[in-house]
Amino acid sequence: MEDYRTVKVVAAVIRRGNKIFATQRGYGEYKDGWEFPGGKVEPGESPRDALVREIKEELDADITVGEKIVTVNLDYTVFYLSMDCFWASLNEGEQLKLLEHEAARWLTCDELDSVEWLPADVKVVEVIRKALAE
Repeated sequence: MEDYRTVKVVAAVIRRGNKIFATQRGYGEYKDGWEFPGGKVEPGESPRDALVREIKEELDADITVGEKIVTVNLDYTVFYLSMDCFWASLNEGEQLKLLEHEAARWLTCDELDSVEWLPADVKVVEVIRKALAE
């Protein structure tokens, strides 16, 4: 039964210099919440491949996926989320275009608390803050 409720997703923490890219969700139950871009892993797809595909679909950009940062597991009561988060960077010459999100911001470490993060992404922010402080 637990497997039925588990939603496997990936998220990209895209860095440019000392800033992190955040997007505001434009649809669904969590509309207006802030998150790291990404999406569902399709059957037979690796998390890294899913992330490259999702960023192309959502932001029309090609990225290089780096090291895994953290896996967040969170029970949203209507489903169980398992989210693998990776560092990522835009490939040379790439620009991000909002195709599914309401808004986006490049945030410094000091600005990470200036947006209202979705519950799973709050946990990612904590890990990012520690990593950037090192």
